Amino acid sequence: MKNALLILCSLLAPLAMAQQAPQRQDLAALRMLAEQYLQVQSAGLPGKASISVGALAPGMNLAACAAPEVFQQPGARAWGKTTVGVRCGAPTPWTVYIQAQVSVQAEYVAAALPLAQGQTIGAEQLVMVKGDLAALPNGVLTDMAQAVGRSSSMSLASGTPLRADQLRSKPVVQQGQAVRVVSSGAGFSVSREARAIGSAAEGQVVQVRTAGGAILSGLARTGGLVEVVF
Repeated sequence: MKNALLILCSLLAPLAMAQQAPQRQDLAALRMLAEQYLQVQSAGLPGKASISVGALAPGMNLAACAAPEVFQQPGARAWGKTTVGVRCGAPTPWTVYIQAQVSVQAEYVAAALPLAQGQTIGAEQLVMVKGDLAALPNGVLTDMAQAVGRSSSMSLASGTPLRADQLRSKPVVQQGQAVRVVSSGAGFSVSREARAIGSAAEGQVVQVRTAGGAILSGLARTGGLVEVVF
C-alpha cells in the first residue's frame, strides 16, 4: 500500500507542478497579430501590399495574455519599414515591439519629360510607372487626372514622381478680376459686382472688394463667381 502511494505521488507531482507554473505567451501568435494589423492598415492603399514581419527573440519569456493589444506610435506609417507594438495590461503587464516591412506595388504618376515651374501640365507630359509606393514620399499621385490641368510649383526632372504638394490648381479667379459675388442664406440669395483682391483656385477662399468698399470673403468658383454663404 505504501509503495502504491509513493508511485501515485511520483506520477501526480509533475502534473501538479505544471498546473502551478504560469502559462507563457505564444510568440508566434504575437507575430500573427502584428501581420493582421498591418493587413488591415494597408487594405485601403492602391496596389498590392506585401507584408513581412520580423521574428521575436526566441528566448523572450512573456506571461500569457488573454487580450493583447496591437498599436503603433502616433504618426508612424503602416507601410515601408515600420514597427508594431503589442502590449498586455493584465494579469502581467508587458510590451514588445516587432519590426516589419510593408511594400505596396502599384502604378504612380511621374513626369514623362522635364516640367518647368508654373507650367500647366497635360496628359502627354505624364507617364504611369510601377513601383513600391512605400519607398516613395507621402502624397505621390496614383491617377493622372489628379495632375492634368494643374501647374508645378517647382521645376521637375523627367521621371520625378509627382506629389500633391508639388502642384497648384489653375486659378478660376485672378487678382484684380471683376467677379460676381453671390450671397445666400436661409430663404434669400443676393448677387453684386466686386473685384478680386487675390487669386484663388476652385473652392479656395478669396477676398473681394465691392463697389462700396466693403471687403468680403467667399469661395472661388468657375466662371468668375465668388460664393458667400451665411
